[in-house]
Amino acid sequence: MSSLSAPAALSNPALPSPALPSPVVLSGAVARLWLIGAAAAALALYYFIGVDQGAYSVFGQDLHLHEFVHDGRHFLGFPCH
Repeated sequence: MSSLSAPAALSNPALPSPALPSPVVLSGAVARLWLIGAAAAALALYYFIGVDQGAYSVFGQDLHLHEFVHDGRHFLGFPCH
């Protein structure tokens, strides 16, 4: 027998075939909710990393959020000073 022979499950018809994964089916309403949620999360993340500067921040003059994402801003190419 060569080392390139088929696995036992494929060569022996008496063995059950492996189960194939079934796709996840979402209704249009559920898919729309997931899409809206993902878009809202992406826009919020974009704002807090790329736009929030402290001067016109949602949180006023508090720079804690700006300093928390400061290095990430530079890594992603956003100017901040």
